[in-house]
Amino acid sequence: MDGNIEKTDWTTVSSYPPIAEYAFLSDCEVTALVAPSGNVEWMCLPRMDGPSIFGSILDRDAGGFRLGPADARVPAARRYLPGTMILETSWGTPTGWVIVRDCLLIGPWHHENSRSNSHRRAPTDYDCEHVFLREVRCVNGEVQMSLDCSPMLNYGQEPAIWTFDGDGYHDAVTEPSEYAPRLRLTTDMRLGFEGHRAMARTLMKEGQTHFVALSWSQYEPPHTHEDAYKRLVWTAHHWQHWLARGRFPDHPWRIHLERSALTLKGLTFAPTGALVAAATTSLPETVGGERNWDYRYTWIRDSTLTLWAMGRLGFDWEADDFFSFIADVAGVGDDVQIMYGIGGERELEERLLDHLDGYESSRPVRVGNGAFDQKQHDVWGSILDSVWVHKGSRDRVDDRLWTILARFVDAAIKNWAEPDCGIWEVRGEPKHFTSSKVMCWVAADRGAKLARVREQHERAKEWQAAADEMKADILAHGVDERGVFTQHYGSSALDASTLLIPLVGFLPVDDERIRNTVHAIAEELTDDGLVLRYRVEHTDDGLSGEEGTFTICSFWLVSAFALIGEVENARRLCEKLFSMASPLGLYAEEIDAASGRHLGNFPQAFTHLGLINAVLHIMSAEERQKSD
Repeated sequence: MDGNIEKTDWTTVSSYPPIAEYAFLSDCEVTALVAPSGNVEWMCLPRMDGPSIFGSILDRDAGGFRLGPADARVPAARRYLPGTMILETSWGTPTGWVIVRDCLLIGPWHHENSRSNSHRRAPTDYDCEHVFLREVRCVNGEVQMSLDCSPMLNYGQEPAIWTFDGDGYHDAVTEPSEYAPRLRLTTDMRLGFEGHRAMARTLMKEGQTHFVALSWSQYEPPHTHEDAYKRLVWTAHHWQHWLARGRFPDHPWRIHLERSALTLKGLTFAPTGALVAAATTSLPETVGGERNWDYRYTWIRDSTLTLWAMGRLGFDWEADDFFSFIADVAGVGDDVQIMYGIGGERELEERLLDHLDGYESSRPVRVGNGAFDQKQHDVWGSILDSVWVHKGSRDRVDDRLWTILARFVDAAIKNWAEPDCGIWEVRGEPKHFTSSKVMCWVAADRGAKLARVREQHERAKEWQAAADEMKADILAHGVDERGVFTQHYGSSALDASTLLIPLVGFLPVDDERIRNTVHAIAEELTDDGLVLRYRVEHTDDGLSGEEGTFTICSFWLVSAFALIGEVENARRLCEKLFSMASPLGLYAEEIDAASGRHLGNFPQAFTHLGLINAVLHIMSAEERQKSD
């Protein structure tokens, strides 16, 4: 044996799990990320954009909630129970095996004798129970189990202090504060307190079960394992019944569509129908860099993709709810913003949390998003296209909505010739971004189509003329000498957002400029085959540092390949992206092409929307091939 073999320097190993290793849980009001160690490292209350109570994903001292073997941190296997948002973690130790199941409980509708103070959408048969449940079963041998629940309120700034509730050791509570509701911990294990930590240790033997439930409402949590297991089964059946409402093709890729649909449902805030861009804030686009943003808000530009994807998969209720949310926020104030809070909030002031180290020392950590008041001209087209996409499931566009839409078409026509910050919210100088102008064309084009539906032919003629003027200008100034759409006027730089041009029907898919653009991006704006948003050295985005490939842009390229008839290229890239999914089938915002490491906020709704649309475009292209 070679005595000169280099030894691994374990001091350099990060204490943070890779972003892709986190499991995502949701009850459609609160979300949580669970590390492979069994530690809940991200969870916010009282809703998914609230202050964190467990924040160790951003600082190892910012709170966590672990249940697992006392002497093991690496599980044997993890999976979602099929068709659900219930995480199952299997642990093997030298002395035995245990299985832990985690979920945010969902139960029957609560508000029978009084109305909800938060729900704006029509009531359903189900409601979140405001309970994080953990259930463990010893399947053979014996295993020493350890429980440690250490909430740190207000993004890790204030420890929650536990006290016993009742006479025994099975119920603990904290005092409510301005940063979190009253927390309650119920379990059939015996609790004790070490400082601000609620802890339990127990030796489990074959066939034994335990549970622990963290709750934060006036509703009673489970007090016995029998009740806990019954509620877990109800939650599992809820997710499986929800998924069964969808229309999923009998195709080998169905599993990817189903997990993406479940993830999007989990990122939906049920009381308003809003879809958050991601469950987290400040997970870095570059480890150690400053490109760290809060994505727990709703972007208007996601609306078209959401409505198209949910509609195609048969989830009309979710599409209706999100459409209603967009109509709600768009109808308030004179200007439509690019993003809103999940309750419709307009002010999303950005601030820094300097007390947090950040994921792997990636600072600053941000709460809020300063881009909320940027001028981005794609927003009007996103809303008009949303209405046009969704119109098929509505009897008509009512007068209230039509008044709003007409105002947005006029705004697009008034502003399209001005520079803006673009789809990527660059913080440099505004430019004449090609994709922004294309989306203004979408606003005028869809507005004209809707006006014709409403038999307002003069208005339709006026708006169509404006759309034609925009198209002529874009083709004159947004295409370079190679016949390729560029990032902005006066530049030869490429931008992945121009892949949207064939997706919105700006030109026929067999137009040479479309093909040239798709091929140029595939050849010049990729890193090991994965697509970048833009080259940072060619784009004044107001920031320093590099970023990984933007995963939705790669799925846009898949869709574009499918649309121009290059189905094999589309299929090959799509399968590569599938191979780079997280172990649980999830995607962050970006992927480092060299290492496959996931970067940015997680899981990312935009990416999963892009996946659904890409897969459906490939399936449509395959059908066309069969019929030719």
